[in-house]
Amino acid sequence: MEQTRAPLITPVLIAGSIILLLCFGVRSSFGVFQIPIAEEFGWMRADFSFAIAIQNLAWGIGQPFFGAIAERFGDRRAITLGALVYAAGLILSSYAITPGQHQLLEILVGFGIAGTGFGVILAVVGRASSDENRSMALGIATAAGSGGQIVGPPAAEWMLSFMSWQSVFVVFAILMLASLAALPMLRAPERASRAELELSMGAVLTKAFRDPSYTLIFLGFFSCGYQLGFITAHFPAFITEVCGPIDPSGPLAALGITTTSALGAVSIALIGVANIGGTLLAGWLGKTYSKKYLLAGVYVLRTVVAAAFILLPMTPLSVVLFSFAMGSLWLATVPLTSGLVAHIYGVRYMGTLYGIIFFSHQLGSFLGVWLGGRLYDLYGDYTLVWWIGVGVGAFSAIVHLPVRERPIGLAAA
Repeated sequence: MEQTRAPLITPVLIAGSIILLLCFGVRSSFGVFQIPIAEEFGWMRADFSFAIAIQNLAWGIGQPFFGAIAERFGDRRAITLGALVYAAGLILSSYAITPGQHQLLEILVGFGIAGTGFGVILAVVGRASSDENRSMALGIATAAGSGGQIVGPPAAEWMLSFMSWQSVFVVFAILMLASLAALPMLRAPERASRAELELSMGAVLTKAFRDPSYTLIFLGFFSCGYQLGFITAHFPAFITEVCGPIDPSGPLAALGITTTSALGAVSIALIGVANIGGTLLAGWLGKTYSKKYLLAGVYVLRTVVAAAFILLPMTPLSVVLFSFAMGSLWLATVPLTSGLVAHIYGVRYMGTLYGIIFFSHQLGSFLGVWLGGRLYDLYGDYTLVWWIGVGVGAFSAIVHLPVRERPIGLAAA
C-alpha cells in the first residue's frame, strides 16, 4: 500500500501564522513611535530607546518560561496568557508620561511577545509537522511574522496622521486580543519519539547544556538580535535624519512617499516583503542542506550588506536596495536555528530549548536598541553602533562552523 504523505499546510500552521502576523505587526512598528513620543515629552533619544530595549530583553527572558508553560499546561493556555499580557502592556503604556513608566510597562509588552511569538508558536508548528515538512513549515510560519512587518509600521504611520500615538497603542491591543480567535485551530498532535516522551525536561536540558554545539548556537544567535533590534527601533529615525532628499518627480514620490519620515516607515515594510521570500527560501534549503552552513552564509551576507550600506552615501535608492537585501536575510536565521535545535535535541522540549537560545537573540536585541539610543545621544549619529553590528555578524558566521549537526541521542540522557 502506498504511504500517504503528511500535508504541509495544516490548521496548526494556519493558526500559528495568523497569531505571528498580528504579534509582529505590532512589535515591528515601535520604531515609528521613536520620534513622536520623544518630541511630545521632550525626551532624549535614549529614553524611549531604552524602553524598547527593555521590551526586547523581557521578551528574551520570558521566552523559555512561556515555552515551559506551553509544554506543562498546553500551548493554547500559554498563548492566551501571552495575548492578555501583551494587550495589557500596550493599554497601560498609552497612559505613560515619563521614561520610567514606559520602561517599566514595556516589560509587560515584552512578556506578551514571548507568549505569542516565535518561541511558543514555532514549537507547536514543529511538533505538528512531519520530519520532511518541518523545515518548510517553520519557514512559512516565520514568513507570516514578516507579513506583519509589512503592514505594521505603515499602518502605525498612517494612524499617527489622524490620531495620537496613545490611541494607536489601544488599537494594537485590540488586535492582539482578536488573535485569540485563531486558537481553536491550534491543536498539535504529539510527534515526539517514545524515548523523548519518557525523558524529563531536566534530563534534556542537562544534556543540551553539556553539548558545546548548544553553546555555539546560543552565542551565534546574539548578532541576529542585535541587528534586528537596532534596525527595527532606529532605522526609521536614521533615514529621517541622514537620507538625501526624495526626488518629487521620482518613482517614490509617485507612490506617495514624499518625505524621509515616510520612507523610514516604508523601509521596515520593504524589509518584511523581502523577508517573506528569504525566509521561505531558507526553510526550503534547510530540508536538503546543512543548516549550520546556511546560517554561516546568512551572517556573512548580512555583514557584507551592512558594511556596504554604511560606507556608501545614503540616498533613497540605497535605502530601498538595503531594505530588500537585508530583508532577504532578516529572519532567514529563525527557521534554520529552530530547525537545528529540533534536529539535534528533538521536538519534545523544543519550546524551552529554543526559548533559551532565543534569550541570546533578545540580549543582542536589547544591546542593539539601547546602544543605538545611547551612542546617538553621545555622538549625534549611529555610525559606531552600526559598525558594532557588522562585527558581531562576522562573529556569528564563524561560531556556527564547529556545530555538530547530528542528533545527540537523548535516550542516553
